[in-house]
Amino acid sequence: MLWYLPIIPRFKRLFATATKAKKLRWYSDERICDGTYLRHPADSLQWKKIDEMFPQFGSEPRNLRLGLCTDGINPYGTLTSIHSSWPVLLVIYNLPPWLCMKCKYVMLSMMISGPKQPGNDIDVYLAPLIEDLKKLWEEGVDVFDAYKKESFKLRAMIFTTINDFPAYGNLSGYSVKGHKACPICEGDTHFRQLKHCKKK
Repeated sequence: MLWYLPIIPRFKRLFATATKAKKLRWYSDERICDGTYLRHPADSLQWKKIDEMFPQFGSEPRNLRLGLCTDGINPYGTLTSIHSSWPVLLVIYNLPPWLCMKCKYVMLSMMISGPKQPGNDIDVYLAPLIEDLKKLWEEGVDVFDAYKKESFKLRAMIFTTINDFPAYGNLSGYSVKGHKACPICEGDTHFRQLKHCKKK
């Protein structure tokens, strides 16, 4: 079973409040940027590389960079239950570092619930979220900024994903088991198999 909580109306509501709209551009207006310390994701090479590759996206400080987080949990707290729930959360990295991980700004975008985990079929469940994210990336949506008192075209992108290794395998489709389990090393992965063990 899937519950999807549409993200676009919620992003619009964030910009509809002047104080929140101001916080969403904090990294551009108020961040200390001396090139010495990594104080915010905006100081990272990845952020700068995205600005370089997509200058139109990077030139608008209100465009959102999101972290997608997911993992399976057993809400009943007992190993005897076969139930599995997968919350899919979005973190907004435009915010100051002391706010972006606060419950108030971490968005539950969907809940996948069932007797077993979605596994590699998680992409089927993620389809409604992906459609909204594609719209935000390709076309953008018209949003009113209460801080600047103007409308603008909001765009967004997935900046990073946060998950454990098995969930990474499900999200990416990469096999995280066997002799080439490391997605970075791949063929150069050093492994050792136990002599009488049939597991890989």
